[in-house]
Amino acid sequence: MRALIQRVTTAAVAVDGTEVARITPPEGGHGLLVLVGVTHDDDAEKAATLARKVWTMRILADERSASDVDAPILVVSQFTLMGDARKSRRPSWSAAAPRPVAEPLVDEFADALRRLGAKVETGRFGAHMEVSLVNDGPVTLLLDV
Repeated sequence: MRALIQRVTTAAVAVDGTEVARITPPEGGHGLLVLVGVTHDDDAEKAATLARKVWTMRILADERSASDVDAPILVVSQFTLMGDARKSRRPSWSAAAPRPVAEPLVDEFADALRRLGAKVETGRFGAHMEVSLVNDGPVTLLLDV
């Protein structure tokens, strides 16, 4: 699994012009926008490992983690994170898991965060989403498990 983690002051997802999810941390605080990509050999254990890493990663103010400050997290599935454009200008999506594999694992990732105590919002799997955010720092990390 792969996650692109962004420290944000706000983030939202809209589908067909209707907002379906939003995180707004308390004044002066941060949240995380996590874009998640799944590949063929990923499983529930990798989803749980990724969730623990995201929840405890010290990328917020004063080297604190989302778990330290109860930061909200917006999870958005993004198969394009698994794209490979090393050989041509047209990315290959062959590393991205198909929907029957990927959707339950993105859900498991979000559920694992919730079991850890996170306040989690999610986008809509497979939908054309408009993601808006204010990246603070900017802080953006790519994490593979």
